[in-house]
Formats: sequence, C-alpha cells, structure tokens
Amino acid sequence: MITYENARNFDVEKIIEVFESSGIIRPTKEKERIRSMFENANLIYFAYNNGELIGLARCVTDFSYCCYLSDLAVKKEYQKQGVGKKLIEKVREHIGEKVSLILLAANSAMDYYPKIDFEKADNAFIIKRKS
Repeated sequence: MITYENARNFDVEKIIEVFESSGIIRPTKEKERIRSMFENANLIYFAYNNGELIGLARCVTDFSYCCYLSDLAVKKEYQKQGVGKKLIEKVREHIGEKVSLILLAANSAMDYYPKIDFEKADNAFIIKRKS
C-alpha cells in the first residue's frame, strides 16, 4: 500500500537510493549537499510502499505566489504507477490554487509533464549551476 507524507525528517541514504534508482541526475556522491538540499527546502513530500521510501517531491515556495518543484523522483520499479502524479497532487493541495507550480524538466521528462496538466513555458530563463 502506497502512502504519502509531508515530512521534515528524512534519511539521506534513502533519498540517494531514490535518486539513483529513478534516473534523475543529482549529486548523489555528495551526501552533505543532498542533506542541505532537503534541510533548506520548505515543502517535501515522500511516497512510501510499506515503509520503503519509493518517491519524493522537494519544493521551495513562499506559499502565496509561487512554488518551485525542484525534485520529483520515483524509484524505477514504481514508475508509471501514478506515484509522481500523486506527489504533485499532494504538493498542489498543500500550496493551493493561488500558487503557481513551476519546474525545470529533464529532457527525458518533457513528454511526461503535459500529461499531468503542466503547460510548457517559453518565457523562462536560467543561469545554470557550474556543478
């Protein structure tokens, strides 16, 4: 049975397992950087299957105008089962309808987000990180 939880406590090793299994590129060899990413996020949802961490959504938000969904990751064996979609639903319920949900999609996920009600934005800019 898959359950979803808004959480502040986390196990960095389990988060790294999810990232590495999911195919998402994150600095998983830098455990303290991953820890900092989650300590400094202000909205995190986890998905569990019988206590096993299988998915996550990590956001930075002001809770009134915009929310940046910086990570959405689901272990490979649980993908295409609605876990990512449900994590996004939980985030949207939490932030409410007056808050925009924004993300940068990996090339491999460009076809996924329009299927779950995201609109492609052509008016965005980025200064990329160096590593």
